[in-house]
Amino acid sequence: MSLSVDTVDIKNKIEDCKTFQEVESIRLDYLGKKGFIPLEMKLLGKLPIDQKKTRGQELNTLKNFIEENINDQKSYIENKELEKKLKNETVDVSLPHNESLNGKIHPISQTIFTIIEIFGSLNYSVEAGPDIENDFNNFSALNIPPHHPAREMQDTFYVNNMNEEDSVLRTHTSPVQVRTMMSSKPPIKIIVPGRTYRSDSDSTHTPMFHQVEGLVVNKDATMADLKSTLIYFLKEFFEIDNLKYRFRPSYFPFTEPSAEMDVAYTKKNNVLKIGEGDDWLEILGCGMVNPKVLENCNIDSSIYQGFAFGMGIERLSMLKYGITDMRGLFDLNLKWLDHYGFSPLDLKTRSEV
Repeated sequence: MSLSVDTVDIKNKIEDCKTFQEVESIRLDYLGKKGFIPLEMKLLGKLPIDQKKTRGQELNTLKNFIEENINDQKSYIENKELEKKLKNETVDVSLPHNESLNGKIHPISQTIFTIIEIFGSLNYSVEAGPDIENDFNNFSALNIPPHHPAREMQDTFYVNNMNEEDSVLRTHTSPVQVRTMMSSKPPIKIIVPGRTYRSDSDSTHTPMFHQVEGLVVNKDATMADLKSTLIYFLKEFFEIDNLKYRFRPSYFPFTEPSAEMDVAYTKKNNVLKIGEGDDWLEILGCGMVNPKVLENCNIDSSIYQGFAFGMGIERLSMLKYGITDMRGLFDLNLKWLDHYGFSPLDLKTRSEV
């Protein structure tokens, strides 16, 4: 003897319900204290043992079937009501269109975009690394051992990470060059734009600033390659064909020989004009990678050589866009950004100029 119940009919009744009240009414009809399932359960005691077991299983199956369909329909109704509520109660939280409130690209960001684009045209790839570095990557691998005088040139923020090894806020982006040399084989051709940190703050310095460094390692890199690369970059960056420049001997522990590059400038109304004049302005440092640095990074210096360079992105930004006060770069002043910033819709890439 089996239950004479049409499950398809029950399912259709449940799915036709439009409100929770209608679903609850069906639930009571079948599962309530006086509903169909409880009443049938009470009749089980009057059945023979063999029929009692079969009928009990049928009732449990039916009960589970009804409960599952009721829960599904409740979820469906709840979602429909939520969609209706969201549609009716939607609030436009955006501000009215106002030209003066349009977002602008910060000069630092725009300078980084431009640098990446120029070096990208020379097939340089972009690398990045952590702001917190270990002592080896930031100093020792770059031929700056403990107590080396060069460490005194960089006022370092040390980080107490509760480990035996000292950690620092990187004082330059050179640690990324170290990481790249230790994790890949030459040829290497990269630039590394990023934030750097030094405990120095005045009208011309900030504790956090941006640098971009470049590294080339292969079997035939030369100082002539380095110079031509930097001359090309500065001409493209400042959009000056007849750039007046010079290279001066210098000292960096991680390059040998080392040089600094100056560009000529004139000053008018407190604004520097790059490319011409009788005065000189230091723009970057560079040199051939010291063989000790290559060996520290597990590169055979008898086979490979390389060159590296580095420059401050804030200085490049100020010179290119006529910014006279570095503090404006970090003041979060909307009027300043509206004046010096760039609209993403108006910007042209170098290929379009």
